[in-house]
Amino acid sequence: MSRITDLFKKKDQRVLNVYCTAGYPRLDSTLEVMKALQDNGADMIELGMPYSDPLADGPVIQASGARALENGMSITVLFQQLKDLRKTIQVPVLLMGYMNPVLQYGFEKFCAAASAAGVDGLILPDLPIYEFETEYGPVIKKYGLDFVFLITPETSPERIAKVDSLSSGFLYAVSSSSTTGKDKDMNGQQAYFERLQGMRLRNPILVGFGIRDKASFEAASKYTSGAIIGTAYIKALEEGKDIGAATAAFLQPILGA
Repeated sequence: MSRITDLFKKKDQRVLNVYCTAGYPRLDSTLEVMKALQDNGADMIELGMPYSDPLADGPVIQASGARALENGMSITVLFQQLKDLRKTIQVPVLLMGYMNPVLQYGFEKFCAAASAAGVDGLILPDLPIYEFETEYGPVIKKYGLDFVFLITPETSPERIAKVDSLSSGFLYAVSSSSTTGKDKDMNGQQAYFERLQGMRLRNPILVGFGIRDKASFEAASKYTSGAIIGTAYIKALEEGKDIGAATAAFLQPILGA
């Protein structure tokens, strides 16, 4: 059983997955940020691999990726940083990124390195279903990694059922068809979340894009297993000089009673 599956068996509501950018705010910040997230209540960590053309990312995450690239972050450097990951990090960890740099690194080499480091799953939004089924999915499975597909309010029921059959770990339900970081009224997405709940999908659902505080986290969690926070946390890191203090100050109000 993967760490992600085990997490959802133990906790099927209010699961909090937090996105951070590898190599941000400093090149050597990666594990420090992950440890701060774990210590302050994050259930799962989505570690972004910076890329020069991140189509789904809003300006805040794009800027963090640009800074990380300037700092010297690359997939090779990332795996060097993650070699001792499981000495300090127990929560599930997913790598989120885009196909171009992964293919340049070598897809199977990438999956092998991720697995060896203790990474649990991948989110590659620009990997099409057909290529996943015919070429890349078997490689991902060979190395014991979960793979998470994204769905949106416009995704057809047929496609949702299809990606649910292919995904493992969870489904990433984008709250609306836009980039990350846009303010959204989660209560206004109630019909979308209720529709997903009514489909009785095989995988748990986490909601992402626009989750920024306790109210949006709870609204997203009402009909799903939890939510993903990214932009709001990157902003907190940007504004805070101390990673541990900034992380605690950001997460405690969200997770507090």
